Amino acid sequence: MTRLRLLTAALAATVASACSTLAPDYQRPAAPVPASFPQVPDTVSASAAAADALPWRDFFAAPGLRELIALALDNNRDLRVAALNIERARAQYRIQRADLFPAIGASGGQNAQRLPADLVRSNGGGNGDATISRQYSATIGFSVWELDFFGRLRSLNEQALELYLGTEEARRSAQISLVAEVANAWLTLAADRERLALARNTYQTRQESFELTRRSFEAGAVSALDLRQAETLQEDARADAARFAALVAQDENALALLAGTRVPPELLPPQLADTLTAVAELPAGVPSEVLVRRPDILEAERRLRAANANIGAARAAFFPSITLTAAAGSASSTLDGLFSSGSGTWSFVPQIRIPIFEAGRLRANLDVAEIQRDINVAQYERAIQGAFREVADALAERATLAEQLDARRRLVEATAESFRLSEARYKGGVDSYLGLLDAQRTLYGAQLQLIAVRESDAANRIALYKALGGGWQ
Repeated sequence: MTRLRLLTAALAATVASACSTLAPDYQRPAAPVPASFPQVPDTVSASAAAADALPWRDFFAAPGLRELIALALDNNRDLRVAALNIERARAQYRIQRADLFPAIGASGGQNAQRLPADLVRSNGGGNGDATISRQYSATIGFSVWELDFFGRLRSLNEQALELYLGTEEARRSAQISLVAEVANAWLTLAADRERLALARNTYQTRQESFELTRRSFEAGAVSALDLRQAETLQEDARADAARFAALVAQDENALALLAGTRVPPELLPPQLADTLTAVAELPAGVPSEVLVRRPDILEAERRLRAANANIGAARAAFFPSITLTAAAGSASSTLDGLFSSGSGTWSFVPQIRIPIFEAGRLRANLDVAEIQRDINVAQYERAIQGAFREVADALAERATLAEQLDARRRLVEATAESFRLSEARYKGGVDSYLGLLDAQRTLYGAQLQLIAVRESDAANRIALYKALGGGWQ
């Protein structure tokens, strides 16, 4: 046992002092995007904290939305799968790391052999009778432990480590997506609820107008055409109310799916007009270098590092490999003498293997590893380009949203005044009922468009927050 411990310690010291891996020195590829984002609006502060440093609880101001996001983070099945992938990768890394150390085990056994009489006589042994021999042994040691002189096992261990760290980044990326999806679904529900309320109010108003028109028709004050036009507007609003009611129900189902459980009614949003302060104005850094901190970009880089480490393992396969098998213990021909004095035994079997002819297999494995590294470089660069476009698109939309909102508000005010004037002129007998109908349609359409722009404004803040890597904290 003492000899075995000394041998193990010596071999471990040898491995610790061995040369480094044969993997190429890793260098992060240069980002194939401009140094700064285009079309940065004045509302985005370049000196403020980056979005990825802003926790989602600070970004979203509405208490109901924050509670709903927390509920989704606890119950969403996709995020749960991402977390389990981390545990699986961690276990795989531990398995790979175990190859760096000898696997020590104890064994015990018996070897019994019977020799027939004629074989005993031919060997000139004994009195010519059949014999039975037994041997008992108990040993502890390790077998086929590879000395990692050229870093093959360490390269594979580094590859497993990078893949494990990549799964952690994948979980963060999944959380960012989930936070953004929940917030967008929440805002969509709020907008559809406001559309439903507007459609119902419009239907009620048009229904009252139709009843007045019907009574006027019965009194002979208006034509049948005016009556049917009023009925057309009424039924159009009723159809919209039914359609928006269905959308609200579907939005609630989408929220329940994202949350992974039933959503309490108190967490559902009010109308969009009351939720405009639910998303704070985004303080974002504008240099494009912030993209390399996005979890999905970090995941792509981890995979690139893993591919780089795999090249080291492929290179090490060209060199000799040395394995050791050693054991120490006790052996005896009788069971009661197994641990008696003088029964000690040991064995030490070093083995070296030198590749001479592999029919191109080793070269092909190295080519595969290098090509895979080049593929991961391209994927990493493509991920950065995609992230840059996401941010640039969000900033481009952000630059005009304030103007769109102001224009839509002014349009609603103008169409409301136009409707009031048209109604007064119709009642005064100056204009026909057709002018009043056009004014009603225009006002209703302007109100729906204002709701859509308000929703786009809030959704754009969420998109920019997500694109800049925020939401994983």
